[in-house]
Amino acid sequence: MAPFTITARDPASRARAGLLQTAHGTVATPVFMPVGTRATVKSLSPHELRDHGASIILGNTYHLYLQPGHELIARHGGLHGFMSWNGPILTDSGGFQVFSLVYGGIADEVKGRRPAHPSRLNDMVTVTEEAVIFKSYLDGSRHIFTPERSIEVQHHLGADIIVCFDELPPFRAGYEYTAQSLARTHRWAERCLIAHRQRNRAALPNPDQLLFGIVHGGIFPDLRRASAEYISSMDFDGLCIGGSLGANKTQMYEVVDMTVPYLPDGLARHLLGVGDVDDLLEGVARGIDMFDCVSPTRLGRHGAALVRNRERNWRLNVSNAALRDDRRPLQEGCTCYTCRHFSRAYIHHLYRSKELLGIRLVSLHNVAFLLNLMAEIRSALTAGRFGELYAEWLGKPLPVLPEMK
Repeated sequence: MAPFTITARDPASRARAGLLQTAHGTVATPVFMPVGTRATVKSLSPHELRDHGASIILGNTYHLYLQPGHELIARHGGLHGFMSWNGPILTDSGGFQVFSLVYGGIADEVKGRRPAHPSRLNDMVTVTEEAVIFKSYLDGSRHIFTPERSIEVQHHLGADIIVCFDELPPFRAGYEYTAQSLARTHRWAERCLIAHRQRNRAALPNPDQLLFGIVHGGIFPDLRRASAEYISSMDFDGLCIGGSLGANKTQMYEVVDMTVPYLPDGLARHLLGVGDVDDLLEGVARGIDMFDCVSPTRLGRHGAALVRNRERNWRLNVSNAALRDDRRPLQEGCTCYTCRHFSRAYIHHLYRSKELLGIRLVSLHNVAFLLNLMAEIRSALTAGRFGELYAEWLGKPLPVLPEMK
């Protein structure tokens, strides 16, 4: 049986609701995944995540491979046993972090916000047809990731969904290099699929892992289409849209629009590393089922609470002096633990006093805010009112998508 089934569709867009079956439970989509980079969603406990509606979280292969090590984690029952999380988990391949060693801040570089640093390539990372050789950011030790090695590490981590190892060229790479990189990523995808099929299921903490392929192609329509069609022709359980998504949100939506029409309808689609409020709504409208991002806890560490106010870019600065005597919760009507128990004034006090509880409370609220938004989206899709919800949040009608004109 296919792991993904569609339960509702929006007739005016590509939005759909569905169910993704995994070894540790069913995930209702569209879904936002809180990111637990090092087997923890920063400052939050597993029971807090469960209590606030998280159904699946993400772990990072690169960081967990370096510390504490995938073999140790496997001895503790995989990530589920190690971090005491009994729901579904997705691990990325490690490629994103490996290539960040080249560019410094890969999230900025793939969006074109900083110049590339090719002189660093020989220092930190060497890319060959066979593998990527890199140095640990912890101690400078030398490591080799092949596609097979990435899959092996993820097998030991035991996530319910694992992802192919890919090369991540920067936004400024240009057409020729992006095409060369794309061909290599396709060859690596074939090797990942073979390694996954040949696994010793009996020796693994989770023998029933799903493998997702990754579509690349940068901002180039012909490369995106070629990659979507090629990866879709392989026997993957789901698909990710990865690589450079453009220099801004408009270009990111264009990349999604040039990719989704060439993906099979019956596989779940994951847009990697995206989680802003407007991006979630725009992504769902364009046919995306799964999202992940570190933003809710990162914003919490920097004193920004998510609120339903698009004029403020959905953010409230909790250190602002105007909140010093504000009795309201962070967001009126929010049912998260933070908003049920604490005022803006108290949270403002915690940040001004540099108390760690402030970071925990705002991070929890931010995660709950996005999880609640996704629950609203799923309910709206089931009720046939996604267009209304989209307009309520973004103040504009649904986009007219290329193949829907």
